[in-house]
Amino acid sequence: MPDNVDNFDFSVIQDSLGQSLGTAIPNRALVIVSGGIGSGKSIIGQRMSFGMTANDIKVSLVTTELTTRGWLEQVASIGYFMEKRIDDGDFHLMSSFGVIAEQAEDPVDLLELLESPALKEAEVVIIDRASQMIPAIEGPVLLSMLRQYTAQGRTLFLMIDPEEMDSKLLRELKNSAEVVLDMMTSVVGGQLVRTLCVTRFLRAAGPVTERIGWKVMPEMGFIVDITAVA
Repeated sequence: MPDNVDNFDFSVIQDSLGQSLGTAIPNRALVIVSGGIGSGKSIIGQRMSFGMTANDIKVSLVTTELTTRGWLEQVASIGYFMEKRIDDGDFHLMSSFGVIAEQAEDPVDLLELLESPALKEAEVVIIDRASQMIPAIEGPVLLSMLRQYTAQGRTLFLMIDPEEMDSKLLRELKNSAEVVLDMMTSVVGGQLVRTLCVTRFLRAAGPVTERIGWKVMPEMGFIVDITAVA
């Protein structure tokens, strides 16, 4: 595990997200990506997986929403071709539905999932959605265990739907996290505007734009929309 690495670069030539979001995500960090249904949490996980593996970083992603096949087809439709990166050993994909649509008989919670060998081998772990898997333990105990996990030289992304978990616990997680991204949507002039709000970003390697407008384009993926937010 690369404990001596300070940060993980996620920049790609397809978009300018890296230039807007601190260039890289810090190592040994807890990252909270929070938002409701359709706010863009999953695309952030997909974009980070694509960008980090492009920069030779080992990533594991767990999806509770799609099968592994469905996830790969989804990201391919926006130009993120991840199958070769799986073959090369740079990316590991897990789903609570398996390959097709058979949900696991015995659901596991977040802490049990993090004990998976495939996740322990990764430098960056992304759980989408972690809010479905929060164990029934006290907030300080959960935070302590998450900190032990990241202290081993890996960064942990937790995609959170605020409607799925206790508001006090979510606040504790955000207060402890190095990076907090709140995904917002609004309607302006009859058009849906998506905004990535950077609530916190500690140990940034470069400039951070506090509000980033964005959209998703077929075959191009995540695109920073400079017309959406000044």
